[in-house]
Amino acid sequence: MEITEALEFVRSNHHAVLATTRRDGTPQLSPVTVGVDDGGRIVMSTTQATAKTKNLRREPQAYLCVFTDRFYGPWVQVTGDVEIVSLPDALPLLEDYYRGISGEHPDWDDYRAAMVRDDRCLVRITPTRVLAAG
Repeated sequence: MEITEALEFVRSNHHAVLATTRRDGTPQLSPVTVGVDDGGRIVMSTTQATAKTKNLRREPQAYLCVFTDRFYGPWVQVTGDVEIVSLPDALPLLEDYYRGISGEHPDWDDYRAAMVRDDRCLVRITPTRVLAAG
């Protein structure tokens, strides 16, 4: 599978498990919701305080398994380099992330306030390797 094919799969399937590496070298796994930005990067929203964010800041390499709503069926595995965008720069990117997955928000002011209140950031993953199955 080519990276472009994997990104097409991610555009339609937003459930994933993210693996990062803890300081001791063991994996840390998190269920996440992913999308694809205009630059062909896989994106997700998280908070600054999570283990995954701390792990990715220390070691900016991500491993994702993205699957369908049915869980069993097609899936893709993506490895990629990570960039974390923090507030305030992340705010318009978080809006794009939401739109790409859910469409228009009923109250953008409320959404923006929640992003600031939760100290959200946007994780961008540039795919370097993909594998497909199912």
